[in-house]
Amino acid sequence: MSTTGETSPTATTDAPAVEPAAEPTENSTTNRRQPFPRGFLDSISTGWADRPEHTPPARPQASFAAARRAAVSAAFPGKRVVVPAGSVKQRSNDTDYPFRAHSAFSHLTGWAADSVPDSVLVLDPTSDGHDATLYLRERADRTTAEFYGDASIGEFWIGPRPALGGVAADLGVATAHIDEFAPADGDLTVDDDDELTRFVSELRLVKDEYELEQMRLAVEVTSRGFDDIIANLPRVIEHPRGERIVEGVFHQRARSDGNTEGYDTIAASGPHACYLHWTRNDGAVVPGDLILIDAGVEVDSLYTADITRTLPVSGTFTDVQRKVYETVREAADAAFAAAKPGVRFRSVHEAAMKVIAARTAEWGLLPVTADEALDADAGGQHRRYMVHGTSHHLGIDVHDCAQARREMYYDGLLEPGMVFTIEPGLYFQIDDLTVPEEYRGIGVRIEDDIVMTAEGPVNLSAGIPRTADEVEAWIARLNP
Repeated sequence: MSTTGETSPTATTDAPAVEPAAEPTENSTTNRRQPFPRGFLDSISTGWADRPEHTPPARPQASFAAARRAAVSAAFPGKRVVVPAGSVKQRSNDTDYPFRAHSAFSHLTGWAADSVPDSVLVLDPTSDGHDATLYLRERADRTTAEFYGDASIGEFWIGPRPALGGVAADLGVATAHIDEFAPADGDLTVDDDDELTRFVSELRLVKDEYELEQMRLAVEVTSRGFDDIIANLPRVIEHPRGERIVEGVFHQRARSDGNTEGYDTIAASGPHACYLHWTRNDGAVVPGDLILIDAGVEVDSLYTADITRTLPVSGTFTDVQRKVYETVREAADAAFAAAKPGVRFRSVHEAAMKVIAARTAEWGLLPVTADEALDADAGGQHRRYMVHGTSHHLGIDVHDCAQARREMYYDGLLEPGMVFTIEPGLYFQIDDLTVPEEYRGIGVRIEDDIVMTAEGPVNLSAGIPRTADEVEAWIARLNP
């Protein structure tokens, strides 16, 4: 049964409940539409219990969202600011992808996994700032055809929608029906106006207390998801597409204890681990190989973790696998040591690259010395084996603050409250003739989520085993 997109050929959102029955027309766009008989139309709007109005207390993030709106107001005096939640997106025919509100909309309203599609936050300028109004589609009265006849928004199909008053109390912001919203000349709209888009992205560079709490929660649930994967390794190995079993096991934890995954899970076993964004996840998981798992739970607030661990499928690293793994951990530890308040964000990557260059040169994989490889203009030979960056900001987006200016992001200074990843890796493609055969097909990444404090960096995911010895003990504990 489709959950979206099916509408009666005779029903409209503003028509009365009693309508003549009609047969699907010859030109009907779907064979699934059915006419409503007279008896249904005469009775559908009656016999319902009263729905009590529920006025919830403001949710914990409401005050933080208000402070964020105040920052936007101060940055754009006299301007009307428009931040849409976005609409559902078609997956195929009459089915849609699950709706997720625009990150800036959720950040500025506090409305997250339960937000309503097509809602719009508007900041209207006043003499001393802005008035905020959240426009949304009010729930349909049961006397309207929308209630039963529109499968995309009708409550008979998708369940109860929130009332204006309830949303206003919940989020601590004035609300109005979406029909009252009208764009105006001069509006600054997120994703249309570069300055506004940049500002709301940079606003998330330093997380507030609520955001940090949600990041800790996301890491905690993700940690349980990794435990689940290891506990299910026998079933993973048994299935011919074991990577899919890994993905499914993690998905169960993400949906049961959170909202969903923050991004497509990477379950890359054997040589697939050398493909940085392997999300097909259709391969076997074979003892003797490594499996690289890059996964993060997005909790109901939409904040996500982003963790990678690389596991020996048999439970024990080979000598070569251990050498590569511990080199990646050495690079991660060097990057962590370089991360301090007041240093440039790019210094984290540079510290990891020094280790990668030194070790690959030591192993005879480079045609130049490590120092020559690190030359900013003529070097980079070591990047063949680690082409990606070491760190990115993390939060309500897995690659958070992506529209920030370079001088605020990559060249910016680390500050308390920033959350970012440290994720060096080494990837030796199965057909890479520049490395000895024993290295080919080995891919390793270790990724942790870091919060900067005034005292220095804190690894939020330190509780997930990291060293080669710890990983082997972890697997043995959950697969006795």
